[in-house]
Amino acid sequence: MTLPEQLQPTDPALDEPVAHASALRLTLASPLYRGATLAVFLSALGFSAAAPQIASFLVNELHASLTAAGLFYLTSLTAPVAGFLVGRRSDRTGRRLGLFRVCAIAGFLGWAGIAYSTELWMPYVISAVVGAFGGAATSQLFAAVHDELKAHPGPNNDGVVAVVRMALTGGWVVGPVAGSFLAAQTSLRTMLFATAVCTLAQIVPLGVLRTAPAVPAGPDGSASGNHSPGLRAMLPLLAFTGLYVLVYAGEPIKYAYLPIYMNTQLHLPAGLSGAIIGIQPLVEIVLMPVAVIVARRTGMMQLMVLGAGFGVAANVCFAVTGNPVGLFAGQILMGGVWGVFATLGIIVAQRLLPTSVATASAIFMSSTALASALGGAAGGVGAAAVGLPQVFHMPAALALAAVVGLAVMARSAPREHRAPST
Repeated sequence: MTLPEQLQPTDPALDEPVAHASALRLTLASPLYRGATLAVFLSALGFSAAAPQIASFLVNELHASLTAAGLFYLTSLTAPVAGFLVGRRSDRTGRRLGLFRVCAIAGFLGWAGIAYSTELWMPYVISAVVGAFGGAATSQLFAAVHDELKAHPGPNNDGVVAVVRMALTGGWVVGPVAGSFLAAQTSLRTMLFATAVCTLAQIVPLGVLRTAPAVPAGPDGSASGNHSPGLRAMLPLLAFTGLYVLVYAGEPIKYAYLPIYMNTQLHLPAGLSGAIIGIQPLVEIVLMPVAVIVARRTGMMQLMVLGAGFGVAANVCFAVTGNPVGLFAGQILMGGVWGVFATLGIIVAQRLLPTSVATASAIFMSSTALASALGGAAGGVGAAAVGLPQVFHMPAALALAAVVGLAVMARSAPREHRAPST
């Protein structure tokens, strides 16, 4: 695939060939990479601002019961279906950015509709039908980035993906704080509409940029025209995504019950509790570029086995330590988990289905919705059955199952799936 000249990553300020420039320079030099980085930040900023506030909106504005508000998160189960449909369409046409813009507009309409809902049923239907397609926008950006990286091979290409992924994480660091502040200063409806604006604004950094339609590759890497992967070809991707779900399922359990545990049983000061919660994303951002460097030596799948092992250790810390030091240790370990998985997960997913990278991106990125539903349900049952902090043994067990599964995949994976190409 040859991209238009305006999309070639050039930087006149560089004395070295751009292919050998640092990942940050490559990102800044390319309109696509640079625009994708800003776009995913805006998307994550908006969504993460709304995520902690949506239940309060349903209860306070639409008079939902606590049970009904909790069920809202199950509407995310339609996201994998929408993502698959969008990804398959993208792989058939090769037009990533056009579908990205359509999905971003759908996301704007979805959040705006929720913000101005007047009946309780409206947010549920809007989120399940319209919002599901809005969530597929980010996967199209990662598919477009993959296409250009493939067209311009270089030793730091995986670092470009890490930079873009760091922007996504950065949005999640800023968003919850910004959302809480805006809701307190204005209203929950205003905050949700601001999320809609952020979702639409992700179109702006890419402007009218276009890429040449991607030509799907055959199994041997040669161009093969339109290609729709069969179930057999998708099995490695589906297995990897399922293992990722097991690792991620601990996050909704942690965010639901760790603050309660710190407040009601450990009686920690609010500032200390906030510091414990906040340490994870900071560690994650620091470790993301490190993960790329380490993976070049160890292999991506092997490093993910270690990352899932961190998840086991982190949840054991939550379950048995019972003091701030142990909770800090657990959160630092969780930062290690996501420093690895957030950086390398999308790369592995695309390489496990190289003939349909948009489909791979959509399936993998929608897995967080499945994990949230699984974790929410499992955490509710576990908390009722064994209480706090013993409930954290449940995500530890899920992460241990992921360790075993990833170790099996690491042994059987082809050489090119084990480590980043150089």
